[in-house]
Amino acid sequence: VLQLRYLCRSNKSPWICLTCSSVHCGRYVNGHAKKHYEDAQVSLTNHKKTEKQDKIQHTVCMDCSSYSTYCYRCDDFVVNDTKLGLVQKVREHLQNLENSAFTADRHRKRKLLENSSLNSKLLKINGSTAALCATGLRNLGNTCFMNAILQSLSNIQQFCCYFKELPAVELRNGKTAGRRTYHTRSQGDNSVSLVEEFRKTLCALWQGSQTAFSPESLFYVVWKIMPNFRGYQQQDAHEFMRYLLDHLHLELQGDFNGVSRSVILQENSGLSTGSRCCINGASTVVTAIFGGILQNEVNCLICGTESRKFDPFLDLSLDIPSQFRNKRSKNQENGPMCTLRDCLRSFTDLEELDETELYMCHKCKKKQKSTKKFWIQKLPKVLCLHLKRFHWTAFLRHKVDTYVEFPLRGLDMKCYLLEPENSGPESCLYDLAAVVVHHGSGVGSGHYTAYATHEGRWFHFNDSTVTLTDEETVVKAKAYILFYVDRQAKSGSDKL
Repeated sequence: VLQLRYLCRSNKSPWICLTCSSVHCGRYVNGHAKKHYEDAQVSLTNHKKTEKQDKIQHTVCMDCSSYSTYCYRCDDFVVNDTKLGLVQKVREHLQNLENSAFTADRHRKRKLLENSSLNSKLLKINGSTAALCATGLRNLGNTCFMNAILQSLSNIQQFCCYFKELPAVELRNGKTAGRRTYHTRSQGDNSVSLVEEFRKTLCALWQGSQTAFSPESLFYVVWKIMPNFRGYQQQDAHEFMRYLLDHLHLELQGDFNGVSRSVILQENSGLSTGSRCCINGASTVVTAIFGGILQNEVNCLICGTESRKFDPFLDLSLDIPSQFRNKRSKNQENGPMCTLRDCLRSFTDLEELDETELYMCHKCKKKQKSTKKFWIQKLPKVLCLHLKRFHWTAFLRHKVDTYVEFPLRGLDMKCYLLEPENSGPESCLYDLAAVVVHHGSGVGSGHYTAYATHEGRWFHFNDSTVTLTDEETVVKAKAYILFYVDRQAKSGSDKL
């Protein structure tokens, strides 16, 4: 029987050494698992290496939350096992320990609920505030970028409800039936459905039946249809969100058990045809919820010729103005604080294109200096704003760590509209639904978490860990992606 020896006081992200069974905190906590490996290497170099000592290097460990195996010597996650299947046996033992601990935890929570007053909404467990109904997502090896996006989307009610109400589709039979566990993700059949696995993941969240759900089946499909995200390196959350929404949109345009998805869209989402924005084909719930339209206006500075075109969008990528980029914290002493309105104004203000972006003027019949301006012709039901925190300078990509102040309620987008006079008094007001935050200094490293509001309460989603939080904590976050829900659409969905 595996004997676990805990050597770190932190209970977050425990990693177990498969050589000596000692348990330390993992990659994004205090890094004691890596220190354990490094100490073993120092010990080996200080002593004469015997054949036995050379084999005991404490290089392989396992994440006790996701059961992923990691080799510090290779500096990568590994998927192979020993001939005797010893790694799988460790997984099964840890799973049994987790199940027994989870059962005991459920009994403890039930007792606390029974003893608490009916008005009590919070539970104190192990000294921290825990969420009763929320479910975390296990990290499968640097998949925090995916987890943060999935948790954010799961809290956009109208979008989430559409997928949860879709009928289930059984794609596998025979040897591949059921749940595929600990696969290499390089094998298997081609009959995979991103919509189906996305639906299953959303259904698993907010049921309160488990503390954490493993999205491995969804990740397997991501590997199959999105080659950019194969591997275990850290990925960009915004890039993943765009790929995810684009592929959901494309798959939703097909037939679903012989029924056109456009019919399901009308029946399940309550979205009118006129509210949809088509991107790459027919409208789907993706474009109906996130789709907006920009007017791109270009003027030739030589002859004054004006060119206009309309571009559909699912999100807006906003620069943090250069005058704010050296500001490192919310409590800035030098200069004004950067706000979300500053970023929106920078995006929509009149801009003179530089020499590398000369406009081909059809009247002058050559490339000329010109100005560009964006107007929003149609606002989406959910306004997704991406703050461009990663920039290339020479041969390096660096992160802009500037704090950007953003409102929790009442973001007014009327002044950015092409025809604001045609909008109602509250048709341009947005309330925040979720925020994705990047912690760390680079796009290829660091960690992603998300804040989201559910039934009037704010939650912090950090992979498997979900905790209740407050608005004061949310507004201090250095936002990377912001999801705002149209106030009118929100009130309309509440009535459905």
